[in-house]
Amino acid sequence: MRSRFLSVLAASVVIACSSSESGDAAPDSLAVAQPDSTAPIASPSGFTAPEAVRYDPDQDVYFVSNWGTGDGEATDNNGFISRMTPDGTVAQLRFIAGGAGGATLHSPRGMTIAGDTLWVVDADAVRAFDRRTGAPRGTINFSAFKLGFLNDIAPGPDGLYVTDTGTDHIYRISAGRATVALNDTTLGDPNGITWDAGNSRFIVVPYGGGSTIRAWAPGTKTLTEIGRSGGRKFDGVEVLSGGRVLVASQGDSSLHLFSDGTGRPIIKTGGNPADIAVDTQRNRVAVPFISRNLVEIWALP
Repeated sequence: MRSRFLSVLAASVVIACSSSESGDAAPDSLAVAQPDSTAPIASPSGFTAPEAVRYDPDQDVYFVSNWGTGDGEATDNNGFISRMTPDGTVAQLRFIAGGAGGATLHSPRGMTIAGDTLWVVDADAVRAFDRRTGAPRGTINFSAFKLGFLNDIAPGPDGLYVTDTGTDHIYRISAGRATVALNDTTLGDPNGITWDAGNSRFIVVPYGGGSTIRAWAPGTKTLTEIGRSGGRKFDGVEVLSGGRVLVASQGDSSLHLFSDGTGRPIIKTGGNPADIAVDTQRNRVAVPFISRNLVEIWALP
């Protein structure tokens, strides 16, 4: 299994983009501008603490990670991943489930796709699954580290990168093992992370570090401010066309669009948005809500 897993990682680690969540606390009261969109296209329910969504353009489906019942940080092997169609139909509620088919999943969080592998952040590890069949492909062990809250994942030019919201760390996965890529309090409890291919950098958003989003180039120790908005408690992040950046803000229950260094709310959601995913074929965004057990699908303005 190890040799097969390493070959999968080497062949597939430079594709796709990603994003994630830390807490689902009540939103703060903030004065914000009027959003552009006022109602979701669909609000599929039946999930159990859905934390993240990832769109697979090749299969034209969403993957939805569910913590399952119990504490979101428990290692109880009752988490699962659903498959959802673009219109919000839940095609397979338990496509991958902890304790079934050899899979281990405690409280799955951020996800990304590299080649035919779906990479999933879990409470104590990062796990790999076949994105078509759901079969387990391997596990990256994080037992050597004192973890806070492993959260989101994104592929870069030289590996997969994972945020730890509780310890201000970004980890790099390469050759089947995890190492520390960056530890900096400026990260502000890093939550969502995504690769900005147009500028050869990661964009990292803070859950606890104010209203600033930052860029970071792998291999460096420098974080660069690239935008501010009225939002706070940032979660999922996606890069859109034209270098624009879409970020979920739990501070005002909105999705903020950043352009030319300034962010503004464009979608007012019905709760605390977690790790979002963009349907690139229809220009839509799927937004999970942990405490509401549902996902909202919105048209992007």
